[in-house]
Amino acid sequence: MSTTGTTSNTPDPTPDPAVGTGHDLDADVLVVGAGPTGLLLAGDLAAAGLRVTLVERRPQGLSNLTRAFSVHARTLEQLDARGLADELLTTGSRIRGLRIFGGLDLDLSRLPSRFPFLLTTPQYEVERLLERRALSTGVDFRYGTELRGLRQDADTVTAELTGPDGPITLRARYLVGADGVRSAVRAAIGLPFPGTSVIRSMVLADVRLTEEPGRRLTVSASGNALAFIAPFGDGWYRVIGWDRDHQVPDSEPVTFEEVRDIARRALGRDFGMHEARWVSRFHSDERQVPDYRSGRVFLAGDAAHVHSPAGGQGMNTGLQDAANLSWKLAAVLRGEATDPEALLDSYQTERHPIGALVLRSSGTLIRLAIAHSPLQRAARAVASRMLGVVRPAADRVVGQISGIGLSYGPEARRVPDLELREGRLYELLREGRFVLIAPEGTSPALPRTAPVAPERAIRATWADRARRDTILVRPDGYTAPLGA
Repeated sequence: MSTTGTTSNTPDPTPDPAVGTGHDLDADVLVVGAGPTGLLLAGDLAAAGLRVTLVERRPQGLSNLTRAFSVHARTLEQLDARGLADELLTTGSRIRGLRIFGGLDLDLSRLPSRFPFLLTTPQYEVERLLERRALSTGVDFRYGTELRGLRQDADTVTAELTGPDGPITLRARYLVGADGVRSAVRAAIGLPFPGTSVIRSMVLADVRLTEEPGRRLTVSASGNALAFIAPFGDGWYRVIGWDRDHQVPDSEPVTFEEVRDIARRALGRDFGMHEARWVSRFHSDERQVPDYRSGRVFLAGDAAHVHSPAGGQGMNTGLQDAANLSWKLAAVLRGEATDPEALLDSYQTERHPIGALVLRSSGTLIRLAIAHSPLQRAARAVASRMLGVVRPAADRVVGQISGIGLSYGPEARRVPDLELREGRLYELLREGRFVLIAPEGTSPALPRTAPVAPERAIRATWADRARRDTILVRPDGYTAPLGA
């Protein structure tokens, strides 16, 4: 078990499921941060019958204006497993291809998924659906509440907070910090956040255009300018730009003319850009905590890892963190885990390498995009030609960016949305339980090595009667081992 940090005591390695079921604790799990990661996690836990308190320093109703706008295929599958994907699809635009470096097209329609595309929609649409779900499942929201410190002992975590009415103290079995790049939780447990800034003085704007730039998500660079443009589907477009010759602090105001000039130089034209509803300037870091767990405290989303915007993987990676952690916490708290500590430690084992991979891949993309020297540009041209000719290599890139091609090893691989006699797999996963899929007429028992007690699995049969294999699917849509 990871114990990095400055917490007060070493937690008991054998959690008692009875602890926290009475009135001695304020919640089973305290989640800090009501962005997409925290909202999905809190909703999952409450749907599992646990008492969840979600604290957010923003006042209620204050829009969380952020840079995220891309929802990838694997994230849509996770939202489908919560009954939210189809509604979210109505809010944005489906992008079936990525055009990068002026001429390389990556085909998303080849993804082996119910969602073979990238959905561009504002982050607040994702948050709206996740907040509604969290409220419906009974999450206790505390807006305008900020973490000031925490301590943990063998059985509990105690959080010191400041709310609208002054200081408050909340006690829970576990605490999850999903409170962003400036995480108060991460600071409270003393975890480092090593890394560097990868690109500075990027500009962002949501604009209207006179000319339709096409249905692709386009990234291009020319000279010292880089620009990116994608449609939201409602008449607005997201533009991100960077000018090597104009590096200023984030506090420097952004003008509409600056955005339009960068787009014109990088893309060849500005598509009749004539209105902006939001402009900002930002920089992008590459950072990752060494441990996603410190005793009874976990980190997820930007509190655990941040990286360049290339590939639009930030929000998606955080949502995948939440989907991985939520069912594990629920199994432990409900006393259903066969090995509670090993199950909780597997969050670090599975998600930390994925976070590191996203840092490397997004960092490579952004460095290729801003390549300046002749040698760097030659390397970019070679990479583009190779991906354009070698389809398997291009498919691997698309699989990684979309999340469809990622797994947690040979025994924990993504399972697509299978057709079963009982319905679609991802509809069955909406119960938050394991699904044991077997041939018709068989009734296999869960092995002793299964992560949860046998009675927690839904039994299902293949729609295709020719299939004779048996698989066990975790609540997050990955396989679980079926060894003896």
